[in-house]
Amino acid sequence: MRNEQLTFPGEMMNADDVQTLIKNGRSQRLDWLADGSPLESIAQMLTSMANGVGGRLLVGVTGPSGMVIGVRDPASTIDRVMQASLSADPPLRIPVPQTLSIKEKVVVIIDVPEGMPNIYAIDGRYVGRREGEISPLALRDIRKLLFERGIASFETEPADGATLADIDWIKARAYAEKIGGGTDVEKTLLRRGCLTRSSGTLCPTNAGILLFGVDPQAFLPSAELTAVRFAGETMSDTFSRQDLGGTLPDQIRRAETFLRDHLRRDVTLGKTMARSEDLEYPLEAARELVVNAVAHRDYSIAGDNVRLYLFANRLEVTSPGRLPGPVTLANIREARFSRNPVIVQVLADLGFIERLGYGIDRVIALMEESYLPAPEFSEVVGTFCVRLHRGQSPTTLSAAVIADKRLQGVHLNPRQEAALMFLNREGNQRITNSNLQSMYPDVHPETIRRDLSDLVTKDFLEKRGQKRGSYYILKPTHGP
Repeated sequence: MRNEQLTFPGEMMNADDVQTLIKNGRSQRLDWLADGSPLESIAQMLTSMANGVGGRLLVGVTGPSGMVIGVRDPASTIDRVMQASLSADPPLRIPVPQTLSIKEKVVVIIDVPEGMPNIYAIDGRYVGRREGEISPLALRDIRKLLFERGIASFETEPADGATLADIDWIKARAYAEKIGGGTDVEKTLLRRGCLTRSSGTLCPTNAGILLFGVDPQAFLPSAELTAVRFAGETMSDTFSRQDLGGTLPDQIRRAETFLRDHLRRDVTLGKTMARSEDLEYPLEAARELVVNAVAHRDYSIAGDNVRLYLFANRLEVTSPGRLPGPVTLANIREARFSRNPVIVQVLADLGFIERLGYGIDRVIALMEESYLPAPEFSEVVGTFCVRLHRGQSPTTLSAAVIADKRLQGVHLNPRQEAALMFLNREGNQRITNSNLQSMYPDVHPETIRRDLSDLVTKDFLEKRGQKRGSYYILKPTHGP
């Protein structure tokens, strides 16, 4: 018999597809029930998926191994499914169930979309899914869902133990003046949601501490950003790391400095010191991802922070929490929703972010303009990750330098790479502090001196001469 092919949200399914799903077993996104299952069982199954990451329910399948037995009356089964969905509180709005023939037996397929807008209960009980089974939701799970789906807001809750003395009023006053808030700074922060009243007392909200706190990490230890440059394509013991704390605007500025210092440059140098360069990724695209992560992460999650990882072949920005509210991987370019509207508004006021968008379209456009692969989005174990890939695995170093086995696994910053590449050009026998300084005029001379001294320590260069007459040459083994 011909397999009937049906259309589901984002995918095409046929009998073979469904049988493969059944063979893989029950999971967070897949379960099944026999024909004639009680209405309450159907309702609990649908609700557990709606309170999770969505999923698919098959009616007409039974047993641990998933034996297809079909349903006697498909139309009646669909009516019961719709009745079960409406018995949830609030009612579940799901697509109309479909039918599919598998070996001449009809199975009813119900899709529960990802990114449902509410938290759903059955007879006053909240259930979710854990390890492929229905499980009661604990209070902490319900609270987490409230924040994730924008029903409640962690950012506007009073910061635990914080007082007005924990606000940096110099920063707050500068912000109030910038947006025309006048001299009443407290009123400005109260209106923006950075202050609130608790038991009749004015106190900072979590957003207020994150944006204007004297020491935000004293109240929210995980509200920081870890930036790491690894030498290779995987995590290793060779890396350069910075833990960026302070207020969210401070973290964004420091992350941008880290990117400027550690993004590799494709440098073209001749026998003169004339130089042109392109960053391995557009700086604005990398910066936009950092701003998005800082602005939209789930700050109610403790024990994890925003991570900016640079590898030899990719850049990763990972933030705690799933995509907020109705936003999913499928609609991320079109959907507009923020779990932290206060933070987004203040960062927009300060010029860090466009309030009406995530900047995803801009990142995609910048990568396309640079002839680089489109960004890759994923959700893994309660985190959201964006990856930028280099594509062709370009390098900033000449073939003679790359061939040196001692470079493998060694971390070099872009200035050191440029120095080695220059010395491998025909006719370039030596390099001085002044030479490298002319290539990087914005870098402090002491930093330039340390860069070259570090290459001596790593056995790539030899230093010749004294004081102002000193210069550096390649070790013989590093020659062309």
